[in-house]
Amino acid sequence: MRIALHTKVRADLIDEYEAAHREVPEELVTAIRAAGARQWTIWRSGTDLFHVIECEDYARMLAELDKLPVNIAWQARMDELLDVAHDYSAEGADAGLPVAWELP
Repeated sequence: MRIALHTKVRADLIDEYEAAHREVPEELVTAIRAAGARQWTIWRSGTDLFHVIECEDYARMLAELDKLPVNIAWQARMDELLDVAHDYSAEGADAGLPVAWELP
């Protein structure tokens, strides 16, 4: 499945956000893949961040990552940098952007 998300970085912390993503901990990358993600891309337009995630089951992926210490630490760091954060709660599984159009 593919899921698209919208988050927002704080305008004064864009450089720090991008620096953090140049050094995502390998333990976190491994955990994300183990939770079923095949691909995760984030685009930035100003302070708007658009994520596209290809995974087996988004709700399961969130549930598996939610309690992992490496993800908890990463999310704490992201909470410092973001105005709108990625929601890892059960409700967050329904936070994907609706598809408006797709090339047939």
